[in-house]
Amino acid sequence: MAVETRPIMLKQRVITAIVLVTFILAALFLLPTHLFQLLIAAGFMLGGWEWARMSGLTSHVGRAVYAVMVLGLSLMLLQYTGIWDGSVDLLKLRDAMGAACLFWSIALLWVMGYPGSAGFWGAPWVRLIMGFIIICSPVAALSYLVSLNDGRWFFIYLVGVVASADIGAYFAGKQFGKSKLAPKVSPGKSWAGFWGGMASSAIFSFVCGQAFNVVGLAPMALVAVTAITFLASVLGDLVESMVKRHSGIKDSSQLLPGHGGIMDRIDSVSAAAPVFVLLSILLQVGS
Repeated sequence: MAVETRPIMLKQRVITAIVLVTFILAALFLLPTHLFQLLIAAGFMLGGWEWARMSGLTSHVGRAVYAVMVLGLSLMLLQYTGIWDGSVDLLKLRDAMGAACLFWSIALLWVMGYPGSAGFWGAPWVRLIMGFIIICSPVAALSYLVSLNDGRWFFIYLVGVVASADIGAYFAGKQFGKSKLAPKVSPGKSWAGFWGGMASSAIFSFVCGQAFNVVGLAPMALVAVTAITFLASVLGDLVESMVKRHSGIKDSSQLLPGHGGIMDRIDSVSAAAPVFVLLSILLQVGS
């Protein structure tokens, strides 16, 4: 039965991906920057609704309140960093992204120490606080990218890095995946998938670096930044898998046929976006 349903699931996954990509690209190029930034915030707010369930909130009212709080904090962060009014304070943005990256550094230790590490983060209130960082910081990072000159292409680049890594990991893992990457956290992920994802994202980065000027970085610098961004995307995926496993949840929701929920799609970007923006800022400031 599982063999029969696999092609159906793949078909659903492809169709959903095509619809999502079409919608995002249309919104990216047709909507004014402010409206697209609001769309980003709204999409991540839906992720907040799902994260509340993963954190132990079963009440629809409680989950709705949490989602609204996620939206409010995201907009406050846009205002604080100057992204919203077009006068970006790079120092404030750098510090905000740095704080997010510090969190992900700690989260890496939690992933490596799971299930024992659940004693540090497993309480519902701690997971709720984690959600604010995981969901709000990428809203600021992505909104900053689209606010730049040629920012829409920078947005596409970052999403393309994550997508190419996901595709490379999927096919390499299916073909060669025997040695598990983090069996206690996500038994389906393999080292073959990891290396396949890194290779595909590096190729994507090198090709784009030769053809375009991505956030002012030289081609080889862009490859280096992208490699670190890829590592962050893997961590984002693993952290969500860890929290879902702890909560006894397979998918964050069933909103996206073949993909699960919003969090299942934005988990990698949630870690990748702050890392990419922080490294871009640091390299530009130091250049």
